[in-house]
Amino acid sequence: MPLLLVQAAASLYLMGLIWLIQIVHYPLMGQVSRETFTQYERLHSRWITPIVAVPMLIELACCILLLVNRPPAIPAWLTWCGLALVVVIWLSTVLLQMPCHTRLSQGFDVNTHAQLVSTNWIRTLAWSARAAVAMVMIYLFWKSTAQVIE
Repeated sequence: MPLLLVQAAASLYLMGLIWLIQIVHYPLMGQVSRETFTQYERLHSRWITPIVAVPMLIELACCILLLVNRPPAIPAWLTWCGLALVVVIWLSTVLLQMPCHTRLSQGFDVNTHAQLVSTNWIRTLAWSARAAVAMVMIYLFWKSTAQVIE
């Protein structure tokens, strides 16, 4: 159960963070003055990395550990679904959002900013689904242990 709780905590944290970034932070990037945007983008990338990377690594580790040590109450397909969502998130981050941030660190570009905002919906929806999967796992585990106690 601790592994399920750690996984859920990481996924729920990341879901909340990505919704904040998607709805507030990324759209507001377009309001930063062009004179200070490059510095803003570089600082954003430096400061956001540990806030996102550590829980992402925890979430990935939990996915892998659950594949290896899956509680009987949790169907294998659900653990694989959770891992597939994490893979989608990581691929989106590396192949779509990181290149946008790299280009934006050279200066604001309307098209790159629009691409960042639009492609980030992939992570936003995937993390929302990922958090739901984690909560379903907790429910199934809890339900199985509650039946044993009865």
